[in-house]
Amino acid sequence: MNKQTTKVLLVDDEPHILVALEYLVKQEGYQVFKASDGESALDLVQQQSPQIVVLDVMMPGIDGFEVARRIRNTPEHQDTRIIFLTAKGTQADRFQGYATGGEVYLTKPFDNKELINTINEVVEFG
Repeated sequence: MNKQTTKVLLVDDEPHILVALEYLVKQEGYQVFKASDGESALDLVQQQSPQIVVLDVMMPGIDGFEVARRIRNTPEHQDTRIIFLTAKGTQADRFQGYATGGEVYLTKPFDNKELINTINEVVEFG
């Protein structure tokens, strides 16, 4: 994957976090799409086929764990890389994140550099 052709879907119900994430990821050279809830995220996954989804867990309607599960259960999107970025940081939450298909589980508040490095590593190493 290369940055200019890599699509990153950012999913968070907090508008200010979504704006900050968009700025960070666009600065790095990726194509960015945004969703503020699980339903919109699933629609964008179908329409845009992003290579990476940065996914919050606690959202109205469909939560991030269920979004990840549905992405994983769709054959054409099984290679989509999922990075959870959430305030839910217990061991049980992390376990559920990995169990539903997440490759990486980061907690909020997050470090900008760590997030960008994580995205870059996922792009580079799949």
